[in-house]
Parts: sequence; C-alpha cells; structure tokens
Amino acid sequence: MTVNNAVSLPDGFRLDGKRAWVTGASRGLGRAIAEGLASAGADLVLTARSVEALRDVAEEVQVMGGKTLLVPADIANGDSVAAAGRLIADEWGSLDVLVDSAGISPTFKLTEHVEVNEWRAVLDVNITGTFMCMQQAARLMEPGGGSVVNISSIHGQAGMPRMAAYSASKGALDALTRTMALEWAERGIRVNAVSAGYFETEMTEGLRGSDRWRSYLLERIPMGRFGVPAEVVSAVLYLASPASSYVTGSNLVVDGGWTAA
Repeated sequence: MTVNNAVSLPDGFRLDGKRAWVTGASRGLGRAIAEGLASAGADLVLTARSVEALRDVAEEVQVMGGKTLLVPADIANGDSVAAAGRLIADEWGSLDVLVDSAGISPTFKLTEHVEVNEWRAVLDVNITGTFMCMQQAARLMEPGGGSVVNISSIHGQAGMPRMAAYSASKGALDALTRTMALEWAERGIRVNAVSAGYFETEMTEGLRGSDRWRSYLLERIPMGRFGVPAEVVSAVLYLASPASSYVTGSNLVVDGGWTAA
C-alpha cells in the first residue's frame, strides 16, 4: 500500500508566529514532527544530545522559512535540561508549544533478564526527562496559552513481551499527561498525548527487520501495515494548534487499530 507523506493543513492547524520546542528532534518521529510544525509556520527549538545531529533538520526547517534554535541537551540529566531552559529563555524569551518526542527503547529482553541499570536508563529518559522538560516549558509559556504534546506509545496501554521498562515508562507518561492537564488548565496550558503504534523509523528497524517479529507485529495491526511518520505528524499538529483549543488531558491513539483489536 502506498501512503502519501504530505500533510494538508486547514487554517485552524496553522502555527504562524508560534515557537515550538521539539525534543528528540534529530531522527525518527521527532524529526518528522519538527518538519511538520515548520510546515505549519512555527519557529523551532530543536533538541538532541548533539548539535551536529540537528543540523540537517535545521536546514529543512529553514528551507520552509522557519527560524531555528539548536539546544543540545541530555534530557535524562537535570542540569542539562535546566541549562536548555535557560538558553531558550535567553534567546527567545517564551514558548508556545512543547513536543516531548525524545524516547529510548534499547533493550528487548524477557523481564527477568533486564538489569536494574537498563531499567533506570529507560525511565530516566522516557518519563523523568519528559517531566523535567515539561517543567521548563511551562515556565516559558505565556499566561493564557500553551500546548504540550507528549509522544507516548500503545505500549502504555497494551503489553508487549520483552518491553517491560518501555511499557512502564509510557504508562507513567500517560498518567503524568492527565495529571498535568488538570494542574495547568487554569493557566491555559493544554497537555495531551499521542500514543504511537509501530512506525517506519530507526527505533523499530530491528523488529521490522526480523521475519519473526515483523510477522508478529503485522498480525496484530488490523490495518496490516506499519505507519509512516506523516500519519503521527497530523495528530501532533492537531493537538499543538488552535484546532484543539478545547482539548486537554486526551490521548490520541495512532496505531493502525492495535489497541482496538
């Protein structure tokens, strides 16, 4: 099946003049989301662990007419996240959108074989790092407005063998999203999540490249295929933009029907 990667934008999805911070922006869904936000008119703060990894993304954003600020950070490190927040404040002063796309899933082991340091590494990035970025972004969002979009996973809701740490981190992220939506609603900051299924990105390359696991996954996706990044970008644009001005605490599932089956 051929899928069109282009994203068509109704007026309500435009982000002209808005400033958006995307973590994990150097590859995969994070890169696609950054480019999608730029196509909607946003200027971009781009974060990954290295500036060099972000240069190609910045060039794409600039071709679309957007401004970029490259902010290297290890989001698992509190001092690094705080420094990123200070740099954004010094250079741009405020933010309108945060998309927490940074996430890792480095192990694929039965639970009894997962080392405690491996467990902690996943949670440090996927939940603690996201939490710290949310704190920094909220301080930069003007009173009366702002949107946070957390990139979660279907495995926050549906189990998957050999992915205990990743699933636990995404379940926690879903709970954090609902809690912060309640806390920040009176400040006009909306907090939502997108639960992504299996997309054609670097993170899923190993599973998709295995005959056994590719078959296992495709048998569980009612639509019978993996998603392409543009299909999650549209969901993020909806939640980041004025089109979703009365939506907070939600979790949009983009998974080809996995959790509905």
